[in-house]
Amino acid sequence: MTIHSKSVGIHLHAAMIGTGIGVEGDKLRIVQNNAGGTFGYKFSPTSESLLGVACLALDGRPVSLVYDMYQNLTYTGKRSPAFMHIKMAANKDGKLLGLWGENYVDHGPYSEFGDLLTMRLSQFTGAGYDIPNIRNTSYCVCTNHVWGSAFRGYGSPQSFMGSEVCMDELAEKLGMDPFELRYKNIYREGATTPTGQKPEVLCLEGMFEKARPVYYAAKERAKKKNAEGDGSKKYGVGFSVGVYGCGLDGKDSSFANIRLNPDNTVTVYDSWEDHGQGADMGTLAMAHETLRQAGFTPDRIKLVMNDTAYTPASGPAGGSRSNTVTGNAVRVAAELLVAAMKKPDGTYRTYAEMEAEKIPTYYEGSWTAAMCSDCDADTAQGAPFSNYMYQLFIPEVEVDMATGKTRIVKFTTVADYGTIINKLVVEGSTYGGCAQGMGLALTEDFEDYKKHTTLLGAGIPTIMDIPDDYDLIFTQTYRPDGPYGAAGCGEGPLTAVHPAVLSAIHDATGARVYEIPAKPEKVKAAIDALKK
Repeated sequence: MTIHSKSVGIHLHAAMIGTGIGVEGDKLRIVQNNAGGTFGYKFSPTSESLLGVACLALDGRPVSLVYDMYQNLTYTGKRSPAFMHIKMAANKDGKLLGLWGENYVDHGPYSEFGDLLTMRLSQFTGAGYDIPNIRNTSYCVCTNHVWGSAFRGYGSPQSFMGSEVCMDELAEKLGMDPFELRYKNIYREGATTPTGQKPEVLCLEGMFEKARPVYYAAKERAKKKNAEGDGSKKYGVGFSVGVYGCGLDGKDSSFANIRLNPDNTVTVYDSWEDHGQGADMGTLAMAHETLRQAGFTPDRIKLVMNDTAYTPASGPAGGSRSNTVTGNAVRVAAELLVAAMKKPDGTYRTYAEMEAEKIPTYYEGSWTAAMCSDCDADTAQGAPFSNYMYQLFIPEVEVDMATGKTRIVKFTTVADYGTIINKLVVEGSTYGGCAQGMGLALTEDFEDYKKHTTLLGAGIPTIMDIPDDYDLIFTQTYRPDGPYGAAGCGEGPLTAVHPAVLSAIHDATGARVYEIPAKPEKVKAAIDALKK
């Protein structure tokens, strides 16, 4: 049986559905269609088992499953909302002393991946800051709400909604600028993450120095607009820090294979699933960086990807793992081939020479994050990820004081994803991820099956909701365990846009909003509450 779908975990899904539909092992083949964005929910086998059962029921005749828009919106998982209760303590100089939390994840009716999602709240609440004392307890709750699935950022938007909003309130109570309070507490030498892991790089200080002039210039612009306006619209600036790990927890591993062909081209085989992020470019770039030592140009590198009949189990394309973990596996495979091709005089063998000398022309590469460990379920202590993404967000907003309507007029982000492998791909991921964060902050909701089951009703942001004035700033800090110094870039942009937008709304109006999306009625209610 062959199933074509937009699965982002082809080997994982074959294992998950095989027993259930009665087709297992090499009798079940899954091929990934390059169908654009999935943003996490296709970590779950949402259509594969339905297709398999239908095909069996029809005696093996071809089956196609096509959703209409209502089905597309209701049959696919959504981000699980969380209810964050966070307290933070600092001394009078602003040095953080501790964090306490009690949090609840509403995961809907199914438990799939709920435990891992809940662990993320321990891994990322307060991330980016050196906090010596943490007691943060999180619970996963099954409800009759929309079913929760993996979603880009996976647990970090919930986490930073708690700790970043709390940091803003703490700054206000201390009489400090929110930027400076954060700067005082970011990871420096001797710091640990919330899981007790030593940060793999210390890049935040340099990122803050890049962000500082941007932030204060934005504050001056807002001040000038407010002074010159009639008060009907107010302007403000927000700031937040986001952090995300690259990999599945613990000793995550991946596999990639490589073959030297008779025509002296190379074929790379992997299951780096593509949901719009450019897995083909990632595979090609990682392979070429090593193969070019032997004179290979990109046009001589062929790719066979995402077919369980031909490609190894590279692992699912989730958790921003692929660029790091599968990228390393591709690198290792390429290194094995190049080493075999190399002659004592430093030149390289052809396919014919390899065959004549009986040297293998096919190699299997693998890489494991051996430096990592799972987080303890009770204490959340461990070293879950080999490297991390770090990102700062600076939105500038306009708030209509009569209606509460909030508009982002300018947006800047400063990101460090390690070595940038392909700038166009990274820019696309960053633009898109931050745009999703703006939708999360202001418009997107999915709770009411009568109101929210159209794209408009669900609040998908339109071109009018995303500012044209949109700046990306990158620093590149070499990751010791990343392929060629790279981390991932998929989830960093969606970690903490929304608390920065809420921070900007408060800066503009003095009102705090604690629930997203910050629709006009919520912002207006918060503004009106200040008058009472």
